[in-house]
Amino acid sequence: MRIWDAPQATEDIETGLFLEALHQRYHYDFRGYSRASIARRLEEAKRRFGCRSLSLLQDRLLHDPSVLPELMDLLTIQVSEMFRDPSYFRVLRDTVVPHLRTYPSLKVWVCGCANGEEVYSLAIMFREEGLEARTIFYATDINPGALRKAEAGIYDLDRIALFTENHRLSGGRSSLSDYYTSGYGAAVFDRTLRARTVFSEHSLVSDAVFSEVHLISCRNVLIYFDRELQDRALGLFSNSLVHGGFLGLGAQETVRFSSEAPAFSDFSASERIYRRAPTRPIVVGMSDAV
Repeated sequence: MRIWDAPQATEDIETGLFLEALHQRYHYDFRGYSRASIARRLEEAKRRFGCRSLSLLQDRLLHDPSVLPELMDLLTIQVSEMFRDPSYFRVLRDTVVPHLRTYPSLKVWVCGCANGEEVYSLAIMFREEGLEARTIFYATDINPGALRKAEAGIYDLDRIALFTENHRLSGGRSSLSDYYTSGYGAAVFDRTLRARTVFSEHSLVSDAVFSEVHLISCRNVLIYFDRELQDRALGLFSNSLVHGGFLGLGAQETVRFSSEAPAFSDFSASERIYRRAPTRPIVVGMSDAV
C-alpha cells in the first residue's frame, strides 16, 4: 500500500490543516494539544455538524463564522464540579491558607476556569477563611462562551447535591445553601462571590504572564497538551507566581518531568500542589566585604 493511500495518514493531514485553518482564521491555537485528545473531539465535531470529513468541516469553519462557538465548546473541556476532589480543597484550606494569611493582599489565578465551578469554590473557601476581602481572583479560559457561563454563576439544580457533599468533605465551615438561591430548576450563586473576580480570555498557548499571583489552580488542563506546550504553560506559571507561591494541578498532572521542574518543590505530593522555589539569598563572604 502506498503511503498516500493509508487512511490514518489522510486523517493526520486533515487534522493538521484543520487546526492550522482554525488558528489562521480565528487565532485559536490547538496545534500543541495532544493529537489523541484533539482527534476524539474532532470526531465528535464531524458528527455534530454532519460532515463526513474534516476537510468538509474546515470548509464550513472558514466560510460560516456561526460554526465557531459550538466548535469551541466541543474542543474545550468544560466538565467540572464545585469542590471537585474535596481532598485537594481540604489541603488548600488546612495547609496553604495559613501561608496565604501572611500576605496583606492576595491574587489567585484559576486557569482554564471553564464554566466557573472552581472559581466559586475558591471564593467560598476564601470567604469562610476570612481572606476574600483581600483577594483578587483572575478566572481565565480560551472559550468566551464558557466565560459567560462562569460569570453568570448558574448551575442545574440537580448538581447541587454533589456540590454540597463536596463542600462538606472539603472542610466547609458553613452550608453551601448560604451561597445560592434556587428556582425553576437552577441554582444561582450569590453575585457577591464574583465581585472580586476578573473574567478574561487567556491562552496558555500564545499569551504571556499578566500578573504576579500567590496561588494558581490549573487542574486537568495540562493533560490535554503535548510535552512542549506543557513546558510552556509551566513556564508561565513559574513566571507568574511570587516566590513561595503555590501551584495546584490535576490528579494526573505533574511538574516532575518538565523542564520547569527545578522552579518548583513538592508541597503536597498526593494532591499535586507545588510551591514556587524561593529566591536563593546571596551570601557575601568575608573576602567580598568592602
